Amino acid sequence: MEENLEFPDLLRLIDERSTAFRAVVAAAPDLDAQVPTCPGWTLFDLVKHLGGGDRFWAAIVGAGAADAPPAEAVAARAALEVPQEREALLAWLDGSTQLLLGALRAAGPESGCWTWWPASQSPQTAGGTARHRVQETAVHTYDAQLAAGTPQPLPVELALDGVEEFLFTVCATPSAWPHKPTAFDFHAAEGRSWRLTVDGDGARTTRIPAPTAATGEDSDAAGASVHGTASELVLYLYDRIQADTLHVDGDAGLLDLLRAWEPEEK
Repeated sequence: MEENLEFPDLLRLIDERSTAFRAVVAAAPDLDAQVPTCPGWTLFDLVKHLGGGDRFWAAIVGAGAADAPPAEAVAARAALEVPQEREALLAWLDGSTQLLLGALRAAGPESGCWTWWPASQSPQTAGGTARHRVQETAVHTYDAQLAAGTPQPLPVELALDGVEEFLFTVCATPSAWPHKPTAFDFHAAEGRSWRLTVDGDGARTTRIPAPTAATGEDSDAAGASVHGTASELVLYLYDRIQADTLHVDGDAGLLDLLRAWEPEEK
């Protein structure tokens, strides 16, 4: 069974994707360009969001275990002002990433901190935060590339971890599934698969063997199965691409129910 990315790898990927994001911003003809996957946002808005998020989570990780984010961090994010000039903006963005990376390194992966996912399968730790920030940064880098007309697939190692991170963090819940119990399988072309089971006990994800030509797939086990590259699966889960761009077996309508579900407790 494949292991999760190690903490140093998560920090490296945050740095790499942040560097890629800044490269897009540096080369963009216009920071007022609209971001198609973030309706109403410009590229400048996206920079402010990502950099502000890095600073916010740096403060959360630095505060240690808590029942809520630090009041100062919440206030700072609400009142956030960023440079308007591009060179200064890029320097601010780089500084934001370095604040986050510094806080994560100082804390270490097992250090507790507040997160918005207490009822999920992901830990409320600096390591869990780093794993999620990798994906936030990667998806917003894709958003920026799309705004600039140069979208690129997410790196494979990052995307493979990203499918599981999304299912563990965003989908897992103890809230009862309000429909007939079922399961959703997600198969990455790179050879990794997961099953999201939903029923009266909530939603939870496990890794499953990838289907092969010899074994095929148990069509009765999952109500819907989604096949694509790991990058495509992450972008689908984050609502950047639609299900009709992937291969879906089973009842595709179940995916609409999953997308529309808003559990009472997360």
